[in-house]
Amino acid sequence: MSIEVKGLTHIYSEGLPHESVALEDVNFKAEDGQLVGIIGHTGSGKSTLVQHLNGLLKPKTGSIIIGDTDITADGVIMRDIRRKIGLVFQYPEYQLFEETVAKDVAFGPNNLGLSQEETDERVKEAIELVGLDYDKVKNVSPFDLSGGQKRRVAIAGVIAMKPEILILDEPTAGLNPRAHADILNMVKNIHETERNIIFLVSHNMNDIARMSDKVIVMDCGKVAMEGPPAEVFLRENELRNMGLALPDSMEITMRLKRAGMDINSVCLTMDEAADEIAKVLKK
Repeated sequence: MSIEVKGLTHIYSEGLPHESVALEDVNFKAEDGQLVGIIGHTGSGKSTLVQHLNGLLKPKTGSIIIGDTDITADGVIMRDIRRKIGLVFQYPEYQLFEETVAKDVAFGPNNLGLSQEETDERVKEAIELVGLDYDKVKNVSPFDLSGGQKRRVAIAGVIAMKPEILILDEPTAGLNPRAHADILNMVKNIHETERNIIFLVSHNMNDIARMSDKVIVMDCGKVAMEGPPAEVFLRENELRNMGLALPDSMEITMRLKRAGMDINSVCLTMDEAADEIAKVLKK
């Protein structure tokens, strides 16, 4: 499955004095199995964009083609589309409501009309896929868990729907460093296991550089850049003009290069940067 966005434009409060263009002629394509990072400063259109990808918002103009289906066309049954696309908002743990973890994760599959046996199987698989011990947490109230565990349960509820496209809007927001790392490792595990398309929206350039196959940079409602992380983050001046930083690894190596060190500045992780610096110092 692939997803292609063509000429997408969205206007809030159209025709009113305070109307604003949130998206303008947005075009891109994501292929099966890609993890796509979406970055941009606050107000750049990131969240508005991802809400179009599963039909929560309708565009003014343009189309979104998922597989062979244009989900913006008249007559499309969005319930069927949303079975294929999972959207996890910021702070999804605020949406937990059931008395046990297993019942909360089962809510989505139950609404798909699956048999009890298949629902139970999906619940167990999803809970384990997000890194929790099914036997230990299945009968626990989700409200008795830590913040990071609650978020995992909320994400498990989406994973249990087996989406072919998974959208994660700032999945590490508000977490401590350890929980932050745990959630990213969980995302990596989900991607490797399910081989679905994942859209990862984040303000953290380190996460985007390390995780993404492709990066989309949003600015003023438009796609300002698109490409592999190594290519996008080399455009330092353009990114800074949009109020965006570089990954720490590239910040360090670029400064060293400007200081005269013969170093490869395209290091997307701190491990890569450390290896590159060590190699240069040994010369």
